[in-house]
Parts: sequence; C-alpha cells; structure tokens
Amino acid sequence: MEQPLAETLRRLKAHSGEQDLNSRQLAAETAMPEDVVETLLRGEEPPATTVEERVCARIAALRSAHLDTTGKKPSDLVSEVHAALDISKEWVRKLLNGQKVPNVALLHGLADFFKVEGGEAFFTAPPADALNRVLEGRLAKYETPAPDPVQALMERYGVVATDLRSHGALTPEQLETLLAGVIKSVMPTEGEPPR
Repeated sequence: MEQPLAETLRRLKAHSGEQDLNSRQLAAETAMPEDVVETLLRGEEPPATTVEERVCARIAALRSAHLDTTGKKPSDLVSEVHAALDISKEWVRKLLNGQKVPNVALLHGLADFFKVEGGEAFFTAPPADALNRVLEGRLAKYETPAPDPVQALMERYGVVATDLRSHGALTPEQLETLLAGVIKSVMPTEGEPPR
C-alpha cells in the first residue's frame, strides 16, 4: 500500500538528507514542471489540474526530453510513434505537442514507447502521487538494500559460514585476486558464446 508523500519525504530525508531531492531531476523523472515538484517538496499543494491537462503536459514533457536526449528531429519522433501506434502522423504530432488527449489504448502505447514506469498512471496520476512513486523507489534502496552478492552465493551453495572478509583471513589483495579468478572463469573467451 502506498504511503502519503509527506511520510515518504520524511523517511527519505532521514536516510539521505536532501541528496535525493533534486527538483530538476525529479521533474524530469515525473514529467512535471520543476515548480510543481518544488511546491510538493515544500509540503504545499500545487495548483489543481485536470487529468486531461496532466496527460497532455506529461506527454509534451516526455517528447521534449526524448528529443533532447536523443538529438532526433521532431519529425523523426513523429514517424517512430506513427509506426509504433499505427495512427496518423498529424494525430501523433498533436498528441506529442500536448494538443490532443489520447484514449486509453494510445496512452498504453505511449507508456510502452517511452518506457515509463507505472504505465498509464504515469500520465494520469495527481502530482503528489507521481512524485511519491519516484521517491518510494529511492526510499526502497535505503530500506530494502540489495543483498550482498557473496552472501547470496553462500546461501545458494549451502555454505553456512565463512571468514573470507574479516579477521585478516584474506588480505584485500587476496580477496580481489580470488574474485577476479571467479569472474574470469565464467566470462566467455573471444569467439566463444556467453554462458
């Protein structure tokens, strides 16, 4: 169950201070204006918007970001979306410029095309929910960190305990040599297919 944005912010600040709260980066990840993100980060409510306004604005923001990162011309993007969604280029142009509201099927296609997390909800979620989705992902990195790969290997092969990394059993150089040997043993050699 999703927690409120205020709780996510409180917990995230407790773990990382302000380092995960770059409003420009969060605006890019949510396809929302930076001033809306800043308002939410201060704990205030941004101006009300309709679902249609949010959808159009976020599609236009994704279009701009995609063009900036890929260096493509707008006409190239229109052609790609036209081919992916099988709709007229004129409709695609208006859609990408935020002038038309897509139906659910097109919204699903746009979510797939732009590879956004959250599917259609990425476009339709209220601003607080959209920001919360991104921040909860960051919070999860602190509260449910990735398992230790060495520990995972030990569990996989039934090793109950080892002393490889403590009490001087192996020097850091010896551990590095050991791990490098393991990695090299499973890496394909030139011309050999990967395992």
